Amino acid sequence: MTARQILVTGATGGLGVAVVRAALARGHQVVATGRSTEKAALFEELGARFVSADLVEAGDLGPLVAGANSVIHAAALSASWGPKSAFVRANITATARLLDAAAAAGCGRFIFISSPSIFASFRHRENIGLDAAPADPALNHYARTKYVAEQMVLAADSAAMSCSAIRPRALVGPGDRVILPKLAAFAARRRMPLPGGGRALVEFTDLRDAAAAILLAEERAPDIGGIAINISGGRPVAVRDVAQRLAAVLGTSPRLIDLPVPLAHGLAVIAEAAARMTRAAEEPVLTRYTLATLAFSQSFDIAPAERLLGFRPSHDGLETLLAEAAMLARTRRQP
Repeated sequence: MTARQILVTGATGGLGVAVVRAALARGHQVVATGRSTEKAALFEELGARFVSADLVEAGDLGPLVAGANSVIHAAALSASWGPKSAFVRANITATARLLDAAAAAGCGRFIFISSPSIFASFRHRENIGLDAAPADPALNHYARTKYVAEQMVLAADSAAMSCSAIRPRALVGPGDRVILPKLAAFAARRRMPLPGGGRALVEFTDLRDAAAAILLAEERAPDIGGIAINISGGRPVAVRDVAQRLAAVLGTSPRLIDLPVPLAHGLAVIAEAAARMTRAAEEPVLTRYTLATLAFSQSFDIAPAERLLGFRPSHDGLETLLAEAAMLARTRRQP
């Protein structure tokens, strides 16, 4: 394998750190970038060069991409709630600027980290394939702007710069600041309402597997230009089973309550309207997007990932989630 210089954006996030580690393990030179400097020392220790940068505010991204053979663009605003303008800036404007800079610098490979949230809808979607259409309309600004950015990247594919996208599903593992914290908060309640009785299926993906898939995409970039590939742990599990096993690990015992989906939808609409009226910064307890992820199955056909990338999951995402939950429980018990 030929060693290349790879620029990893969004490197300070859980996925970003995993990608940096995976790239270094393959012998690549890595420039890691993010707005925060909190992990600068870690990257230097690992052998990567860290550059603090804001992809929107920086005047010229040319110096950042100079010398890079590949760009892995993982930087994003991945929240479920917030003003539209913030998502447009972080997910669309930043991607457009980075694409232009990479092309101008003669970068040959551009891997965009997209999101399967584009498929979230109020219907069950199982075994989602390579050419599946996104939900229309998207359920939140995050999903909408990620899809716009993804399509922008795929349209930029050319003989000079191969552009593709990877959509990793429900990432769990060290550095997860989204899924486990939310689920742990739910598990700490006396009552845990489960829309649709928790019968919907979800899939988790270990961060290490996601990073491996991304590096395989970087390696095979010339062969997958213009393609978006779904990645998951490949093991659908019922939401109710996740709730029960997670509560057991965390040492909580919430009462699981079946919540009819129509009622949950009405509550979500009201909660979102109230949050918008009061201009609340905090995400409502229940949103339409959260409802879609909890009440309706979403699973992926990962055969295309195996065919195009040679990717197979090496870890059980649910077991990874539970292992992280066990560590969280031990931390909470410490004096």
